[in-house]
Amino acid sequence: MLKFISFGSGSSGNCYCLLTENEGIFIDMGIGPRSLKKYCREYGVSLSSVRHILITHDHADHIKSVGSISNEFNIPVYATAEVHEGIRRNYCVAKKIPEQMVREIKKSTTFSIGEFNVTPFGVPHDSNDNVGYRIECRGVVFCVITDAGSITDEMCRYISDSEYLVIEANHDEEMLNVGPYPSHLKKRILSSKGHLSNVNCGNVLAKNMTEKLRHVWLCHLSEENNHPELARKTVETVLCSHGVVIGKDMELEVLRRKLPSGPFELIK
Repeated sequence: MLKFISFGSGSSGNCYCLLTENEGIFIDMGIGPRSLKKYCREYGVSLSSVRHILITHDHADHIKSVGSISNEFNIPVYATAEVHEGIRRNYCVAKKIPEQMVREIKKSTTFSIGEFNVTPFGVPHDSNDNVGYRIECRGVVFCVITDAGSITDEMCRYISDSEYLVIEANHDEEMLNVGPYPSHLKKRILSSKGHLSNVNCGNVLAKNMTEKLRHVWLCHLSEENNHPELARKTVETVLCSHGVVIGKDMELEVLRRKLPSGPFELIK
């Protein structure tokens, strides 16, 4: 059995977990060590069985605990060279990754860690580097795309290949435009290296999903410029306009920002 758990999804901290009965991997490590340990106890996840950490990019809400967890549990950390350099420079990462735990990866190059075959691919964002991950395990294809300012042709191919997909629906554009953020921050969020809106997320799904896409989770919602039900309804409305029926053709859920979501069983 393959399971997916989100331990947090948003600017307060991001951390996802894929698990078999034998081993697991983390994707990003942006929540506090105490919270992570608490959640793992509650979900019956043994940290000694989670043997790898994948990092998407070097912003604090994705990496602030990576050095602490890597040190304490001797977990290798996989990221591009640029992201590793960003982690080393980021003052929010108080304890750095031990050199013997650093694993450099390259975009579009597949590598295997245990039962998981992992392919990183580029995602536009205003960080040193940013990747999404296509992860295949036991014939199941799972994909994560977060902090995406725009969608490339390569990303579209990975969406089309997915059976299970975590994808960003960061903001509602009207809420952002009338909200309290300063103009420079609004401009950054709306840029091609910022964040994906609810409508853009829905359009990307509608244009690229295939019949094999079974479940989509909306991630990294803004606390100030979005709302879980608004995000879900907006994406569902876009998909419905393209003839996609939620609950029949696919499942659609929103990951909670500051609390765990799941576990979800990923079946072939």
